[in-house]
Amino acid sequence: MKREPKWLNRKIAEAIHLDQIKQHGGSLGIRDIGLLESALDRPKNQWHYKPESTIFELTASLGIGVAKNHPFMDGNKRTSFLLMYVFLASNGFTIDTSEEDVVNVMLKVADGSFKADELAKWLKHSSKSNQ
Repeated sequence: MKREPKWLNRKIAEAIHLDQIKQHGGSLGIRDIGLLESALDRPKNQWHYKPESTIFELTASLGIGVAKNHPFMDGNKRTSFLLMYVFLASNGFTIDTSEEDVVNVMLKVADGSFKADELAKWLKHSSKSNQ
């Protein structure tokens, strides 16, 4: 990847989480701010230390970080997916797949049965370029 991606920040993550809790219910709030910041920094660190990473590999790193770190009180899988969606959209791609597919993938991400490379492949297969 040649150009530095547009990164997401804590403010965006908190807004997405708030929106999801308002729409679908659950406990609002951050369980551990350090875990949230760690998850948001994962793709940045990967890009700096492995600059050949694709946008899909960086997105997978972000999604797995949020889903596995569990930084929010509730709604971590929903927030994780939407952060991936927004990150890809900010960088020229749209995820275009069924809600059922998203739910199945995010459950696998959360339970550890879907690894980063598999998630990156799914994201690439399920996305289209906006450019």
